[in-house]
Amino acid sequence: MHNPFPSMYALPIFLGAAGVLSVATIVGWVLKQRYAPDEAHSTIDNLNSRIRAWWWMVGVLAAAFWLGKGGVIVLFGLLSFFALREFITLCYTRRGDHTVLLLSFFIALPMQYALIWIDWYGLYSIFIPVYAFLILPIFAALGADTTRFLERASKVQWGLMICVFCLSHVPALMTLNIPGYEGRNLLLIAFLVLVVQGSDVLQYIWGKLLGKHKVAPALSPSKTWEGLIGGVASATALGALVHGITPFTAGEAAMVALVVCLMGFFGGLVMSAIKRDRGVKDWGSMIEGHGGMLDRLDSVVFAAPIFFHIVRYGWV
Repeated sequence: MHNPFPSMYALPIFLGAAGVLSVATIVGWVLKQRYAPDEAHSTIDNLNSRIRAWWWMVGVLAAAFWLGKGGVIVLFGLLSFFALREFITLCYTRRGDHTVLLLSFFIALPMQYALIWIDWYGLYSIFIPVYAFLILPIFAALGADTTRFLERASKVQWGLMICVFCLSHVPALMTLNIPGYEGRNLLLIAFLVLVVQGSDVLQYIWGKLLGKHKVAPALSPSKTWEGLIGGVASATALGALVHGITPFTAGEAAMVALVVCLMGFFGGLVMSAIKRDRGVKDWGSMIEGHGGMLDRLDSVVFAAPIFFHIVRYGWV
């Protein structure tokens, strides 16, 4: 019987994540019992909320991996749907946008993931940035509502690019035919998620421990140079450490990890700028302790297409 885990290589990754989360859960419980057993404590309660959310996220990703290609594509299709919903919710829209939004959610989004399913790189690589980019404004114009037209059309296009096109490059990693790496492409997704999300967590930890100098206080007051340097350096080392699950050497894995971590950081800044423009702190409240779906995926969406093309042009 075919085992959806590629030769069981991914299993140690998820067991390791479960082990780390188990330790974090115990630490969080001890802190709560010691410092605030019968009352609220913002820092400790937020930490425990984040840990609970991570249990759910790791569990869902593990289930998708176990189901194989179909499970991963469906999972990221759903993530794109929820992320796009959050993005559009914060945008200014009018009745004339209803057709465009229906086309975005129920035609463009599933079509992008269907093209990845059938491995049609020539079309899924240009479907949204070319065809959707041109066709959707046509339907918007046919609605004959010119009020803030440019702004409304641009927001829908941005939403599709960020939430669907960029994020779809994560499952698209399964379509790459890497010599000597056949059947293990799911591990590329594990590497990307582990390094980019690990960088986010490590930046948070280093920032709490040593952070003093703000990187961009107007955009994200919690991001510091100490957190950025410590987090990216640590995640780069993590990438080198787990190079065995990739087609990269340790040095190559470190360089790739460095690039995607930096892209993830700048992606977070861009998404923070959009939130500040809309006057909100979080994209939503879907994930306990993390805000909305986009609050968790902001770094991944900027890192994924860069990682995909580094691998495609460097190793395929």
